[in-house]
Amino acid sequence: MNRILSFMDWGIFALRLYHYILLLSQALTVSEFSIRTLLDVIWLSIALVVPLLFWFPGRRTTNKFWFCILELLLGGSYYVHSVIDPDLTSKADYLLPSLTMGYLLTKQTLWIIPVIVFIPFSFQSYLRLSWEQALSIGTDNLLFCFIGMWASFVAKAYNQKNTLVAEVERQNKLLTHYSAEIEKMTLLEERNRMSKELHDTLGHSFISLILSLDASIALMDSKPAEAKDRLTRLRTLAENNLDEMRNIVHEMGEEEESSLIRQVESLVARFREHTGTVLTLSLPETERSIRFEVRQAVLRVIQESLTNALKHGKASQLHLELTFSESDLQLSVRNNGNPIDKLNYGFGLTTMKQRVERLGGRLQLFSVKGTPAMTEVRCEIPLKGMMPHGEN
Repeated sequence: MNRILSFMDWGIFALRLYHYILLLSQALTVSEFSIRTLLDVIWLSIALVVPLLFWFPGRRTTNKFWFCILELLLGGSYYVHSVIDPDLTSKADYLLPSLTMGYLLTKQTLWIIPVIVFIPFSFQSYLRLSWEQALSIGTDNLLFCFIGMWASFVAKAYNQKNTLVAEVERQNKLLTHYSAEIEKMTLLEERNRMSKELHDTLGHSFISLILSLDASIALMDSKPAEAKDRLTRLRTLAENNLDEMRNIVHEMGEEEESSLIRQVESLVARFREHTGTVLTLSLPETERSIRFEVRQAVLRVIQESLTNALKHGKASQLHLELTFSESDLQLSVRNNGNPIDKLNYGFGLTTMKQRVERLGGRLQLFSVKGTPAMTEVRCEIPLKGMMPHGEN
């Protein structure tokens, strides 16, 4: 499309050049070479060259305003001179300069349009032209000016189309790159989410399995019946873990209506059964309807807190408290395990913290030395615009 713009510019330039070369040839073919002939040649040469200092095809810096002014002053004055000078072999016309000025017309030079129409009337009385003849010449000049304006409009339209196509191509490349980046980020986020789910869910379950297996091994010789019963329950727990892993792999993360309190009670019951740890509960009588993401975050925090209490703190007593206020959900998991000398957010704690903060909440860890020692995980998650069950 840039070739079309270049073709337009060089085409107009060639027509203008032809006009002045034709006038120069006419001035040089006079029968007698005189000072007037020399002046005409110099005049035409200046009219040809000087405007080109402000516009030339392919030049980056152009000043169309001054080109039109100089074309009108130099070429237009020679046109009038050639018409009224009887010594010239033929009378020039002003059609091609009008075409060129129309092609390069700007908002600042719109006044040139009535001027080129008026030029024939400037020598009407001298040549004794009728109004119809003068108007015909002026109309021809105007017609060629409009042809130049049309050619300029076509060139600008092609230029805008070329710019638009280039911009569309650029946007398509950006969109393709953006889509690839989004896909890459989505896969990375999903990979991180899956790793966190596996750590929070299966990690807790395997801790329970290991502790129960240790207890079963200890009972194998002294109490084989009880050990067999424990192993039977452990098999059931392993099946449950397998089902839970399948749920994670198959993206069973839909926002189903489920009771958080029932899920917490089930989780605590399994923990008590397989670890033998004393765990007391304090749950609200009325439950709020909360989103799936919040429910999952609470369950994962509870699982990680219980696992860390046994694995790292060697706790024998735990207390879990869940409360709802008008604006948020509050969770507290306390244990009497070994106090933490230095808080170190490992993978599990970091995952819990990220889960809660992603929901606009806050997670804190406290550890107090003394008799008895106490370590607490405290979690607050805002509940935006959620109603208690059964309320309208």
